[in-house]
Amino acid sequence: MTESSKPILYSYFRSSCSWRVRIALALKSIDYETIPVNLIKDQGQQFSEEFQALNPMKQVPTLKIDGITISQSLAIIEFLEETRPTPRLLPKDPKKRAQVRMISDTIASGIQPLQNLSVLKQVGQENQLAWAQKVIHTGFDALEQILRSTAGKYCVGDEVSMADLCLVPQVANAERFKVDLTPYPTISRINKTLLALEAFQVSHPCRQPDTPPELRA
Repeated sequence: MTESSKPILYSYFRSSCSWRVRIALALKSIDYETIPVNLIKDQGQQFSEEFQALNPMKQVPTLKIDGITISQSLAIIEFLEETRPTPRLLPKDPKKRAQVRMISDTIASGIQPLQNLSVLKQVGQENQLAWAQKVIHTGFDALEQILRSTAGKYCVGDEVSMADLCLVPQVANAERFKVDLTPYPTISRINKTLLALEAFQVSHPCRQPDTPPELRA
């Protein structure tokens, strides 16, 4: 693949949705270029006319690949899975595949959007921490129960799946908002196991081109 045809990921280092995609790209050994989109600087670079032309929802991640532009992290991951199926992130078994999608959607639709930057701005500075903790606790109460019936080494059985790509960034969000993870031993165990994998380490927010120096590791 030539330099000019390399996939381009529009990403923000701390964005949990961007991190999901970075993990998928790392697992599938896809070389790509990162163009940072700072969600804070300049009142939010995602609101620029240039970026709105790429993604009308004004959100990261956005991936340019194979001549198309895709937004929404799960849609991106599913495209990568369909076009670059090794290693697979969706199990062959239909029941397990449904479980992976269920867990992914629980996080991507039921937890993360309720505590993302745009929502936190609406609840007011003084309420942000309590609000984020409440919605994450509610989501993790359900997720812990689900994972008790689906998990092996990872979220669904013993193979890394799209569900795991959603779990780790959401646990990082929980830690950032000082959520007590003691009631969630299954979530914590899986998260610890996944963070030991190289793909989760190289894609980590502390190791991105736009990571501030004080947050680098």
